[in-house]
Amino acid sequence: MAILTTGPIENSPVGGVRPIQQVTVKMVNRDLVNSSTILIQGFILNGLRTLHVLEQIALAPNAVVTRNYLANFDAYEFVFTTSGLAEESTDISVWGKNGSGTIIGAQRIVADEQLES
Repeated sequence: MAILTTGPIENSPVGGVRPIQQVTVKMVNRDLVNSSTILIQGFILNGLRTLHVLEQIALAPNAVVTRNYLANFDAYEFVFTTSGLAEESTDISVWGKNGSGTIIGAQRIVADEQLES
């Protein structure tokens, strides 16, 4: 089981509007035979770490799944827990989008072990 996270992402308003309104998560299972499972947790960071997304995705062999989540908060974080026989063949990318759906930028994902050291 691997635990990956975006870490805390600052999203304070600029001119009264937060730059990122939505987060797109793209998950790819490159294994041709085995499946994987991804637990997605999204947190609002507003003095407390409040869970606002909780979804488990079953990724079939050679599958691609995209999910969009609300991110219109001053700060947020996403945590991904991967498991299954295709865990090592599963990739995740996270993209911030503005209100019109334009990609603002890729958001880094790091292994949780790196955060604890």
